[in-house]
Amino acid sequence: MSASGKILVTPRSVTRDGHPSLVRLAAAGHEVVLGPRGKQPTEEELRHLFPGCTGYLAGGEPVTRRALEAATSLRAISRNGTGVNNIDLAAAQERGITVLRAEGANARGVAELAVGLLFALARGLPASDSKMKAGAWERGCGIELEGRTLGLGGCGRVGKLVAGMALGLGLKVVAYDAFPDRAFAPDAGFRFAAWDEVLGAADFLSLHCPPTADSRPLLDAAAFNRMKRGAFLVNTARHEVVDAHALLAALESG
Repeated sequence: MSASGKILVTPRSVTRDGHPSLVRLAAAGHEVVLGPRGKQPTEEELRHLFPGCTGYLAGGEPVTRRALEAATSLRAISRNGTGVNNIDLAAAQERGITVLRAEGANARGVAELAVGLLFALARGLPASDSKMKAGAWERGCGIELEGRTLGLGGCGRVGKLVAGMALGLGLKVVAYDAFPDRAFAPDAGFRFAAWDEVLGAADFLSLHCPPTADSRPLLDAAAFNRMKRGAFLVNTARHEVVDAHALLAALESG
């Protein structure tokens, strides 16, 4: 990338609050072009912003083939996260645009969020909060995590962190991964298993995997049917890994 290159920056947190990296880019001779403040750009906004840009620090906005048609000078797209399913990778490859991602950069934050959501489900915190704000005081009955089984759908960087935290809380962890790291054995309470076994064993199921290449949901109606009645689901991965209609039917069935 030449010293006079224009770099488009669109992540909402950066366009809203700024970031020290923008100063470093400017100091290196780059012209920084910011997307709309605090919001994802639309396809039309991207088409307006792309001309002349050689680099693009992308957020979660859809980067479509049509948008990339206007990116005639673009050489690299860098995601400020690990997921690139919002980018038309085929269109980028056809144009010789390299797509990069910050793999694992937010792994601990996602893992801590997943564990926080486990607590919220186990203690019924969202329901209790909404009832109290509505003026009702209804004591619910939560459950304890210790001794229960956490199933993991994916055990990469995030899944491994979640496993370690869950084991520390006294949960047993059974994990499925398409390419399991057999060297990862943090505790006697952890083991890898087939996906069907994970589904049947889990009191809590937490997803930490990318969408499949064919966009087929990991959790479909058949998968939900294998799960325990009353099991809890946490999805801090992509929405595509869960069949929304099957999820609704599973929730309504208990």
